Amino acid sequence: MTTLNYTVVSHTVFHLLGIPGLEDQHMWISIPFFISYVTALLGNSLLIFIILTRPSLHGPMYLFLCMLAGADIVLSTSTVPQALSIFWFHAGEISLDRCITQLFFIHSTFISESGILLVMAFDRYIAICYPLRYTTVLTNSLIGKIGVGIFLRSYGTIFPIIFLLKRLTFCKNNIIPHTYCEHIGLAKYACNSIRVNIWYGFSVLILTVVLDVVLIFVSYVLILRAVFRMPSQDARHKALNTCGSHVCIIILFYGPGIFTTLTQRFGRHIPPHIHILLANVCILAPPMLNPIIYGIKTKQIQEQMVHVLFTNHK
Repeated sequence: MTTLNYTVVSHTVFHLLGIPGLEDQHMWISIPFFISYVTALLGNSLLIFIILTRPSLHGPMYLFLCMLAGADIVLSTSTVPQALSIFWFHAGEISLDRCITQLFFIHSTFISESGILLVMAFDRYIAICYPLRYTTVLTNSLIGKIGVGIFLRSYGTIFPIIFLLKRLTFCKNNIIPHTYCEHIGLAKYACNSIRVNIWYGFSVLILTVVLDVVLIFVSYVLILRAVFRMPSQDARHKALNTCGSHVCIIILFYGPGIFTTLTQRFGRHIPPHIHILLANVCILAPPMLNPIIYGIKTKQIQEQMVHVLFTNHK
């Protein structure tokens, strides 16, 4: 009986294609990517600067917004520069370690943002349902602990994915038809079974993002119940107005993700480049629009932005 000795080559370098099928349009596609990235960086940096330097904006809602702006900068910086290097310089080559690092920051920051949106819903619930206890419940100490908890949860749940990917042998292919690396998108190129990766990824999604959505929904049901019990129409309008910005951001954050998931599940005839573009919208839109929404909808931030940008300092 003859035994055949062979070695399986495991790829350590991968090639990101950008948006497959639209390679000739990459230069044009890069324009909205670049504009959205610059807008996200400037808008969120300005928001963080204004909140941290204005004592009047050191309330719980604004400190949570500051956390969200920081997460937005990390999320967009984890993806857009890589995409632009592909569009402008055809520099799609990425090592396995860099690919895993990128997906670690993308997934963990996404979970962080989801957690921040949940505590912002909790903040609105306390402010509207228990206004007299608002400042005693949400102290700076508690806000700090909540912030640490959010980031420990996100990094703690995504950290095992590093080891789940490092154990795999990538022998199938090293061409990734995307602008960035993501967990299952990389794992599917492995020769080994990725059942553990799939189930772990699914469990993390259910126990973090899906649970957050359910709890945000419950918070808003309780908020609406409290609002419609208010005797004055003016009080009802004022309470609903304070939630407006947060609701817009929730829709902006979860909406494209839910739509993308549905198109991947049921849109079998949708071209691959549409899936890639939708995935990028999930990453690009919230960081760019969040500071704009809060700048327009929140009077205190609007006033401070005008003061910083347009007041002459003598």
